[in-house]
Amino acid sequence: MLRNVFSIGLPWADGVIRLAVLWLAVIAAIAASRDDRHIAIDLAGRLLPDRVRRPVNALVELFTAAVAGLLAWHALSFVRDSFAFGDVLLGNWPAWIFQSILPIGFALLCYRYALRFLSRFVSRPRAEP
Repeated sequence: MLRNVFSIGLPWADGVIRLAVLWLAVIAAIAASRDDRHIAIDLAGRLLPDRVRRPVNALVELFTAAVAGLLAWHALSFVRDSFAFGDVLLGNWPAWIFQSILPIGFALLCYRYALRFLSRFVSRPRAEP
């Protein structure tokens, strides 16, 4: 309304909206991984027999944990560089504060999928002798 009626706008609004989308997306990904309701192309789950599907799902969880860990590492490097260079957002706010959701979120995803991978082996039923 400000832009259309009064020909003015809030110069910081675009940046706030972009940061809000970033934070909401990462928080939603963490919540979706908690409930195992993330977007997935589950071809293996539909076509493979149960005895093959479980190891394949374990490998997918291990791969997901590895990719999330790699992304967390590089996101941390990105945030460290942003801190070192003194990047700012929304006027005078340090950018690393807003960007910190990236390494934290990817590290939580890595942790969650690594635990899910390991729990498949801990809770695996053992055959009676």
